[in-house]
Amino acid sequence: MFIIFTVSVILFFSISTPCLILKNGDTGEVITSFSIKDGDEFSVTFIHSVNNSPVTDVYQIRKSKIYVDRTIYYAFGAGVQTEIEEGQSLEYGQDGSMIVSGFNRLMDRLSYIVGTVSDHTLQIHGQDISLRELCGKNTTVQFVIGRRFFALYLFEMMNQVLNEFF
Repeated sequence: MFIIFTVSVILFFSISTPCLILKNGDTGEVITSFSIKDGDEFSVTFIHSVNNSPVTDVYQIRKSKIYVDRTIYYAFGAGVQTEIEEGQSLEYGQDGSMIVSGFNRLMDRLSYIVGTVSDHTLQIHGQDISLRELCGKNTTVQFVIGRRFFALYLFEMMNQVLNEFF
């Protein structure tokens, strides 16, 4: 029995790929997935509901876990960080943005509720993806790290490409 289990685990890891998986936070249904590797970054941008300015939360994949890396603001105010904590730094971007980095905080559970007034945009691998179009307004989207079978992942990617052309 132990040998069968060991062979199964080895086989799973050799024919699967690490992925950032987006799930419906209420049903657990997989919405989509993106192949990732250690060191990859992704971000979510939205209009803050209180101060009505863009906020971008940037995450990094480290050892198959999601960490908050930095946040980009365009206005301080209610609902956003107003003080720099120990270990953090504030820099200014050329576009006038304020970039707070040095969070280094593990996200055991990362979820967003897709906006009804303004969209949430996922940026990953150079793509901007509307979470409103992908998931629907007011959907709780959970971000998790997992593995998907490589063949299934290729099939989904080919299907997405074909849908864009036809």
